[in-house]
Amino acid sequence: MEWNIDSERPVYLQIIEQIQRGIISGQIEPGSKLPSVRDLAADAGVNPNTMQKALSELERMELISTYRTNGKFITNDTALIQAMKESEADNRIRVFLRDMEFLGFLPEDIIVRMRKYKEEKE
Repeated sequence: MEWNIDSERPVYLQIIEQIQRGIISGQIEPGSKLPSVRDLAADAGVNPNTMQKALSELERMELISTYRTNGKFITNDTALIQAMKESEADNRIRVFLRDMEFLGFLPEDIIVRMRKYKEEKE
């Protein structure tokens, strides 16, 4: 996994977000085994305690499960993953619309611009 950690926000929150994004985008497969906490921490360049804190929160969110002798695994609950994906999409749309309205665009203007952008991409 490619990590993008900055000093602007708490590191463990960034780790949670990046793993969650990997899961809901399909980059991390449901049911797949995660590397050890130490390996993940080394890969991300963070303290193992910070990585453990992030993984504990992901476990609380039911995105990962720990099996004492086998390690940590991504959930197989595709309904949960889909619900989180839709929630993330809704949040991004809300932010986008708020930003566009701040710039003075009306909803109709936004739709026209989105259609134009889509046509240009095709």
